[in-house]
Amino acid sequence: MEAALTCDTQGMLPLEIQLHEAARRNQVGRMKELIARKVNVRVRNHVGRVALHWAAGAGHEQAVRLLLEHGASVDDADAFGMNAILLSAWFGHLQVLQILVNSGAKIHCENKDGLALLHCAALRGHMPVLAFMMEDLEDVALDHRDKRGRTAFHKAAEHGQLEALDFLVGSGCDHSVRDKEGNTALHLAAGQGHTAVLQRLVDIGLDLEEQNAEGLTALHAAAEGTHPDCVQRLLGAGSHVNALTQRQQTPLHLAAEHARQDVAEMLLIAGVDLNLRDKQGKTALAVAARSNHITLVDMIIKADRLYRREKGPQRPPGKSLTFRQDHGQETQQLHSVLWRLASRHLRPHEWKKLAFSWEFTEAHVSAIEQQWTGTRSYQEHGHRMLLIWLHGMTLAGKNPSKALFEGLVAIGRRDLAESIRKKVNAEPRAPRSCMAM
Repeated sequence: MEAALTCDTQGMLPLEIQLHEAARRNQVGRMKELIARKVNVRVRNHVGRVALHWAAGAGHEQAVRLLLEHGASVDDADAFGMNAILLSAWFGHLQVLQILVNSGAKIHCENKDGLALLHCAALRGHMPVLAFMMEDLEDVALDHRDKRGRTAFHKAAEHGQLEALDFLVGSGCDHSVRDKEGNTALHLAAGQGHTAVLQRLVDIGLDLEEQNAEGLTALHAAAEGTHPDCVQRLLGAGSHVNALTQRQQTPLHLAAEHARQDVAEMLLIAGVDLNLRDKQGKTALAVAARSNHITLVDMIIKADRLYRREKGPQRPPGKSLTFRQDHGQETQQLHSVLWRLASRHLRPHEWKKLAFSWEFTEAHVSAIEQQWTGTRSYQEHGHRMLLIWLHGMTLAGKNPSKALFEGLVAIGRRDLAESIRKKVNAEPRAPRSCMAM
């Protein structure tokens, strides 16, 4: 709306332009001079805006009174359906709104989007205006819907206006109402990342599992919108991590599709079922791989391997669980060893043999192979697989060097196992690292 209030004077005469500009700046003396010269106070610019709109939107009481005294129409609307009283509510100018009401402005009006006075004040969080409407105006429809079926309560939630939302609840609004797309206020707050409002809606008792027309819950909306704080609140409140949309997508499918790593990790830690498939038959892992979200692919494989080993989603005792890449000093020496192994020593097919010996699944290997960097892609594939494997070793508290030696021997590369053991044992060891092979 601020952008729409940029003064555009296309098609106006010079004196008419000056009147609009004077109204916008509250230059009452200049306005009187121009009015005395018979400048039309109702002249419109190219979007139908009149001088009264500028004065009302800017909160200029004197300019508003002057224009009304000289024939300005109190209910003139611009091309967007915004009139002076809607603009005063939008920008929170209570005194101007009162002047307009006392001058006979229609209070039951709406713009082209169906926004009424209450919507305008609520979505902007203008509490004095809201209070005046509810206490002093007659027959204000508390649950009036805009063209999208949204009430003022919806708009307060969508725009993160906690105080306005509380006021509307206290005034008795319907807080279970859905818009035309089936969204509750909880969907809108979650989708826009308004954590405080979302928490209040949870406290009020809105249904966490309510689905909109596409089958999205609030958790889906938060996951798709990249709002990890809202995801965390919803999970903490008990939102179902495996809820399915009409397309059979879990929140993790949406996070995978849009590469939302923070959100994905929360859902993985919460124990999302990684075997669930969408209507196209894709797991979240397959969705991430198809979109070439490499880091996310590796995170999902780490989680899947952990949960297969632990027989379900649970945090290893005494461990701070993360599925992100390990940048800790204690594993850097082994990281170098693994990179040299993948890039210099493993033959093209051997990384997969090693992966299968460590119980990587066909789906895991296929997802890793989706990445293509040229004829030597196998080197990057092998390195990623080794880092995923190392994550599991670290969580399990096992000696990765010993397991690496045994794995290489198992695929028929004892020569390579012995060579790497000698190099590892010859290198200076990082403090507290367990590198003996």
